[in-house]
Amino acid sequence: MAVQTMQVPKKVTIIPPRPEYSGNNRIDIRPKRVAAYCRVSTDKEQQEHSFETQKEMYTEMIMMKPNWQMAGIYADEGITGTIAKKRPEFMRMIGDCRKGKIDIIITKSVSRFSRNNLDCLLYVRELKELGIPIIFEKEGINTLQVSSELLITLFSGLSQAESESISMNVKIGKRQSLKNGNVPFCYKSFLGYQKGADGKPEIVPDEAKTVKRIFAEYLAGKSLNDIAKSLMSDGVLSPRGKTAWNSKVIMSILSNEKYKGDALLQKTYIADCISKKSKKNNGELPMYYVENNHPAIIERSMFDRVQEEIARRNSKRKVKQKGTKTELGKYSSKYALSELLFCGNCGTPYRRVTWTNRGKKKIVWRCISRLDYGTKYCKDSPSLEESALQNAIAEAITRKAKSEGADVSRIRSHLKIYQDRQDASSIIAKKNRLNELKQSIEQLTNIDNEAAQNGDFDSQFEQLYAEMYNLKDELDEIEKQQARLTKSSDTLNEVAVIIEGLKNHPVEYDDQAVRQLISCIKVLSSDQIEIQFKDGTLMKAMIC
Repeated sequence: MAVQTMQVPKKVTIIPPRPEYSGNNRIDIRPKRVAAYCRVSTDKEQQEHSFETQKEMYTEMIMMKPNWQMAGIYADEGITGTIAKKRPEFMRMIGDCRKGKIDIIITKSVSRFSRNNLDCLLYVRELKELGIPIIFEKEGINTLQVSSELLITLFSGLSQAESESISMNVKIGKRQSLKNGNVPFCYKSFLGYQKGADGKPEIVPDEAKTVKRIFAEYLAGKSLNDIAKSLMSDGVLSPRGKTAWNSKVIMSILSNEKYKGDALLQKTYIADCISKKSKKNNGELPMYYVENNHPAIIERSMFDRVQEEIARRNSKRKVKQKGTKTELGKYSSKYALSELLFCGNCGTPYRRVTWTNRGKKKIVWRCISRLDYGTKYCKDSPSLEESALQNAIAEAITRKAKSEGADVSRIRSHLKIYQDRQDASSIIAKKNRLNELKQSIEQLTNIDNEAAQNGDFDSQFEQLYAEMYNLKDELDEIEKQQARLTKSSDTLNEVAVIIEGLKNHPVEYDDQAVRQLISCIKVLSSDQIEIQFKDGTLMKAMIC
């Protein structure tokens, strides 16, 4: 027989809350450590007053409440509110919250706390988990209240939108300024210039000497690291006023068009106002090139030659094949012949090698292909002793200086005459004709519609446009030709100056002189080389 059990009724006992933890009616039983956060985004005079006013107001507010205790005033001055990590005082306040040093935070408004919607919510939620409320005075929000996050999202979103609008207006203003050719200069980190009395850049002579030295040494064949080391050894100060130099700083100087008096604007841009990350402008935005903006430290021809040398060195990439001991195409500033000496049989560069025989060392130059593969690809390439090779090159330079110096000057004068002839007879006439064509086209476009119905209208238009574009192409070609002639003339000038100085002096082998005068050396045999000078002269030299 089953035993019937009696069901015991449920009993619920209500445990009343403790008065001090009754939500909005919370009773503080101990003083609360209260911190205030204030921020102004500009350093204008009126903002500075506002900044001081905020600090005084919060100090008075906290001290007047008996259950509040001052935990500190955290104030960021002249700093944007879009990036929290760039606000040192804000981050210090968050750190103190994590350490349990703060119970309550008060601030003027959501926009003062953060203009970044994501940052605002992240820190509000973190502090909420720590039991630390944020009181926004203007909006009347306490983050421990239930509906606070919705309101904060709304107000912080509006603040971010306002910041984005301000940022866009600033961008438009800056880009218009760039379009008008206004060049900004950062004098603190720019070597060679300072702000003049008229507000425009002016040259600093001592610093300009350093800039010229860097360009000259690079053209002479020195590597970026070698230039940096020489500057440090001489105690020359860097653009930031330090004794330390590196290859990046040297390259930034060599590639900066400002040193020839021009300026390329909007090389970089700020992608968005939130991250404020600077990006390289690869064509996303227009760039503006301003010519003759300020006095030049480096001549245009020299600057252009340096850019060509940079491109040449960069093109010499390391190419090391499996099983080889050498690297083809690697730029070396240590030895000039590494860049100039080639095998007459296979066209491969020569390499400097140290031979050791019975304890005695001998320096020779050998074809890289022969070194790597034996006679597989290059069957006949002689090894040349360095001393004999250098003597042959020095003798050839001496011979050229004594017998052919006049030829350089003569070629230089012919180039000048040709340039002058081009200027006088061709360019001016073509430019005048181009202006006439533009006026004729403008007159045609202003005729009435009835006249335009004439069958001759379209053909006239086509003829004028065809001639105009042909003239433009011709002028472009002439300008390119002029640039090439100018470059050739500059090169010949340099060669002539060097040769003039060597005429009456015996020449000893020098890497710098070789780089300045010679463009290529071909090994013809074990006792003969062919030297091509930069002015186009070919000369054979015997190796003894």
